[in-house]
Amino acid sequence: MMMINKKQVRIGMVGYKFMGKAHSHAFRDIPFFFDTEVVPVLKAIAGRDEQGVRQAAEKMGWDSYETDWRRLIERNDIDVIDIVTPNNTHAEIAIAAAKAGKHVICEKPLALTLEESVQMLEEVKKAGVVHMVCHNYRFAPAVQFAKKLIDQGRLGRIFHIRATFLQDWLMSPEFPLIWRLRKEVSGSGTLGDLGAHIIDLARFLVGEFDEVVGMMETFVKKRPLGEMDMNLKGRAESGKWGEVNVDDASVFMARFENGALGVFEATRFSRGNRAGNRFEINGEKGSIRWDMENMNNLQVYLEEDEPGLQGFRTINCTEVEHPFAGAYWPAGHIIGYEHTFINLLVEMMNGISRGFSPSPNFEDGVRNQMVLEAVEQSVRTGKWVKLSEYV
Repeated sequence: MMMINKKQVRIGMVGYKFMGKAHSHAFRDIPFFFDTEVVPVLKAIAGRDEQGVRQAAEKMGWDSYETDWRRLIERNDIDVIDIVTPNNTHAEIAIAAAKAGKHVICEKPLALTLEESVQMLEEVKKAGVVHMVCHNYRFAPAVQFAKKLIDQGRLGRIFHIRATFLQDWLMSPEFPLIWRLRKEVSGSGTLGDLGAHIIDLARFLVGEFDEVVGMMETFVKKRPLGEMDMNLKGRAESGKWGEVNVDDASVFMARFENGALGVFEATRFSRGNRAGNRFEINGEKGSIRWDMENMNNLQVYLEEDEPGLQGFRTINCTEVEHPFAGAYWPAGHIIGYEHTFINLLVEMMNGISRGFSPSPNFEDGVRNQMVLEAVEQSVRTGKWVKLSEYV
């Protein structure tokens, strides 16, 4: 593709599997759908398995590869480091990238701990680089439109948010002990993996958390060692077992600074739910509902409608009036999961060209980490925990 009078932003990505595929696709499609001042170039990816990373580079369109992420950061032909590795590696890579003057985008949750996330934020601010955390669900046009309605006051004062992220792919006790089930690698189970997404959506749409109280449960205590493929299918190693030390399910209640109440549930033991990321928000003038498995639609109820016509209406958020939707297809021609990453990374490119860190950035990542740790503290103590304790 010809790029006339466009500054190239050279991307280096650490990791190359599920999220690596999503990010690679998004970077490649940005120039196709959006007219940005800068354009991403897929320069190099890094991974420990040389055969795997080489094949991924060839398939996903990267110019080159490295088998050590440190070498990637050292390269002079890399402007951005994109981190799509397990959670226990985020801090070390992000801090090294910032010190090398690279812009950074990192998968969620930002870090293993609040302390790590604060260190990451301090380093990117000190280096003056652009930074983002990849909460892609914010960037569904329907979610962006929900934010617009709330900001316009169409729902009035917000009273409630109820949010879930329900899955079922880990229900078999024979499913292997992958890295997401080991606290030393993941930090937490469903709370950090799934709960982090709905926490971010709540902060985006409703506001900052004030206090939380929660509970967590691990239903399967031991699992066989093994691995997982791109389709969430496990392959166990015969005769080797390990302890599960993270939660299979987490539930918590919250009060927000603006007085709203929240109820949140994240689980991998909800039979029949593949990716049940859903929320409902109730205000004094109306309500909205969203379901990621039907992500183009936003259900809206407005009390101002005349009697007899009141009820939830379904808005297919593919009109040019809906955020990001106008970059794609004619109205009614829906977009998919992959486009949420394109929309997020467009914001990253805009931030690089204009010199700011779009939200969600590492400051959001730290705020989200505060909520995660407050919920965990609440589970340990059996008490409500104020977020002000972490500020």
